[in-house]
Amino acid sequence: GASAQDVINLARTQVGTHEDASGNSKFNNWYIDSALGQQNAHRIGAKSASVYKGQSWCDMFVSWLGQHTGTKGMGADAYTVSHAQWFKKTGRFGQTAKPGAVVFFAWNGGGIKGIDHVGIVVKDNHDGTINTIEGNTGNAVKTKVRDTSTVAGYGYPEYR
Repeated sequence: GASAQDVINLARTQVGTHEDASGNSKFNNWYIDSALGQQNAHRIGAKSASVYKGQSWCDMFVSWLGQHTGTKGMGADAYTVSHAQWFKKTGRFGQTAKPGAVVFFAWNGGGIKGIDHVGIVVKDNHDGTINTIEGNTGNAVKTKVRDTSTVAGYGYPEYR
């Protein structure tokens, strides 16, 4: 298994990675070619994982981090709402920002059903903001400072 710092360190190496003109990224390509992408395509009734080509890839980035670090209990999805529901179902969803937590954003509120973006917590600034690394932010992997009022909750992987 991996540590939270392992995931943060790998995420940092991807800052600046961006999508191509078609809206595709290396994370879409990885997800499409992965068993996870095939399983999730089947779950949503798609014929193949190519359904994820050119789609929003913030959660594919988080899934990529989990798979490439061997993180247990990170989950893997392309759809942020399903991913958050999985964390909740496994009893590892909460409201405390921790380094390495998967942070789910609902820009317009609405709890889990309102989630429309995801990233990784780097640091809780203890001032109502968190430092994050997020995929598909302005079509690239970027570091951000986010107001915690936009957070629907946090998923907690099983770090060592």
